[in-house]
Amino acid sequence: MNYQEALNYINDKNKFGSRLGLDTIGKLLELLGNPHRNMKYIHIGGTNGKGSTASYIASSLDEAGYKVGLFTSPFLERFNERISINGVDIPDDRLADITKRVKDKIEIMLEEGYEHPTTFEIITTIAFIYFKEEQVDYVVLEVGLGGRSDSTNIIESSLASVITTIDYDHIDVLGDTLGKIAYEKAGIIKENSIVISYPQQKEALEVLERVALEKQAKFFICPMEKIKINKLDEFGSVFDFEFNDKIYNDIEISLLGEYQVYNATLAMYTLLILREKGHISITDEEIRNGLKKTRWKGRLEIINRNPTFLIDGAHNLQGVINLAKNLKLFKYNRLILGLGILKDKDVEHMVEILAPLADEIIVTEVNMPRKMEGYALEEIVNKYNKNTIVEKDIEKAIEKAFKLAREGDLILFAGSLYLIGDVRRILTRSK
Repeated sequence: MNYQEALNYINDKNKFGSRLGLDTIGKLLELLGNPHRNMKYIHIGGTNGKGSTASYIASSLDEAGYKVGLFTSPFLERFNERISINGVDIPDDRLADITKRVKDKIEIMLEEGYEHPTTFEIITTIAFIYFKEEQVDYVVLEVGLGGRSDSTNIIESSLASVITTIDYDHIDVLGDTLGKIAYEKAGIIKENSIVISYPQQKEALEVLERVALEKQAKFFICPMEKIKINKLDEFGSVFDFEFNDKIYNDIEISLLGEYQVYNATLAMYTLLILREKGHISITDEEIRNGLKKTRWKGRLEIINRNPTFLIDGAHNLQGVINLAKNLKLFKYNRLILGLGILKDKDVEHMVEILAPLADEIIVTEVNMPRKMEGYALEEIVNKYNKNTIVEKDIEKAIEKAFKLAREGDLILFAGSLYLIGDVRRILTRSK
């Protein structure tokens, strides 16, 4: 099996959809010798900010000299991004080799009457094998969907369960109240472990605290009130953070947006707690350097200057609210918005927030079966902004944006991570 055959095999399994539950992946891992066991995990759940929080933690541990596996989803430009060690994506040949071994065991499962694993179960299994064979010191493991029944939750223990902001997302699967969603997210909490949470809304917080108590886990809420932001602009942020009566001055991050200050603080707080509990050895300077060096593609990322071309993977209501808020970081004359959204998202409310901010809107289509059709999206957009054109082809939509932009204008493409991945690939390819 070569690399392309491996990708074709993995992607073909999308036909099995998504399935929550641990029985299938449990059997697959058993046939492969349970590679997920006996590794040190930092498990990241929540609604928004999981990827960047995971990346901040992994970058800091890397800076401290550890070998760190990072598992995230989805990818932006290339599949291999999902599985990396110390910032280096899994090599094509290793991905092909491991996928072949996984495929062989799946055939045995099917002969024994088990259900076929889903794409995400296969990818998670590949990551476990790769990290085990590479003998990583730590695995920073991002949840795919929910937590309780997510494939990543097959792990038996973790050094910490880190819960980012909880908000409404995937309500058809996780539940239609914050309490129900929080209960699913809280499923990653392990017995006698450490839980570190972003400050949540009351309904979600009560659920997390209850589950932590039931599991006899130590529960920490990251004290965001101990942050003092000194600089916040389109080039990054500088802030102070107080932990145990010690003030960490002038912490720098390169990722843009106020919410990244909070994600970086959640990561820093997690590392300080783990250090305090004796689970990691890391200096203040290594944490500081790790946070500053962190890169996370597709989140308030500037791809071009003159005109400024910004991409952001906001793909749910909370993400769009944060995006709208952080547009204030940029100085511009007019905003040209490229918009493509999946039809199973809260499209109406996302558009209601973004559309009025734009001077011109180019409606395009995400290159996914779940896309919202361009003219259907235009109908919604027109309720809030009539300066709209439809260009279904993403590359042509980008060209149109550049033609519309004058000196001092800002181009923004947003609405879906899949859209942003294509936009980024097109723009970086032309440089």
